[in-house]
Amino acid sequence: MELQGTRDLHVTRQQAWDALIDPAVLQRCIPGCESMVAADSTHFDAVLALRIGPVAAKFKGKMELRDIVPPDSATITFDGQGGVAGFGKGESQVRLSDRADGASGCTLHYTVQASVGGKVAQVGQRLIDGAARSLAEGFFKRFDEEMQTLHPPSETPPPVAAVPAKARPLPWPWIAAAVVAVLILLWMMRSHGA
Repeated sequence: MELQGTRDLHVTRQQAWDALIDPAVLQRCIPGCESMVAADSTHFDAVLALRIGPVAAKFKGKMELRDIVPPDSATITFDGQGGVAGFGKGESQVRLSDRADGASGCTLHYTVQASVGGKVAQVGQRLIDGAARSLAEGFFKRFDEEMQTLHPPSETPPPVAAVPAKARPLPWPWIAAAVVAVLILLWMMRSHGA
């Protein structure tokens, strides 16, 4: 299956990037996220608790980041196991851009190719679609609220100082954790099977 989407955010691209690389922010925003642990700058482990109708399980997954272009884009691969509940695996391209309508803020774009199997793939399509919408809305609502808390609308963003690339830690493990965790949940809920 393939899933595409965008979301306008009312913060600058740098502010969104900074929040998406903060594991504490992400853990608060991702529905069902219990933990995120970086193995290194491009690999990490995540644990998500997920319920789709009668199927409930903890999914443990490994994520890898490739084609990283901070703060603009990356490719994220995921392979997650939920025991007898099933599995999910796939690849996603994520990108942050300035808003096309010229308004202040930025847009988050994503494209996902994924497959699922096991009990989670046997749940009815209507139930899967409803749960996918609910999880996506939950993540973006929480993320928007977090952005408003961190950057109130009246706040003027400070100018971004130029910092050599080597001085900044590689941020994509955490942006990947946020986007991929939400996308994983969407994959598992929208796909009919492996």
